[in-house]
Amino acid sequence: MLREIFTWWNGQTIGTRIWSYFNGVLVGTDDQGNKYYKNKKDTKRWVIYSNVVESTLVNPEWNNWLRYTSLSKPSESEKHDWQINHVPNLTGTDAAYDPENSKKEIKSVAKNDDYKKWSPKD
Repeated sequence: MLREIFTWWNGQTIGTRIWSYFNGVLVGTDDQGNKYYKNKKDTKRWVIYSNVVESTLVNPEWNNWLRYTSLSKPSESEKHDWQINHVPNLTGTDAAYDPENSKKEIKSVAKNDDYKKWSPKD
């Protein structure tokens, strides 16, 4: 809570929470604890993140609702067999996907041995 009061660069501030309390209508909460709001006329929609302010933490169903692609909130029904759980973008973290051979050294000389640098004639 102190982080929201004193650091605006973390995203949502205490002002956002106060504005949400007086002007927002809680629509729902996702499995990660993010709370989704709209104003009384449904002209604005927003999310209060439970922890880190990171847009990739929003499930696709809630993202559709936030962007007015879907007018109804996501249903709480069970997922189909072919659906998988949402995973946030982990690029730049230690948990990012890294195939086994991606860091294998490749000799650049062998790849570019037929290259001849062009230079204009004098």
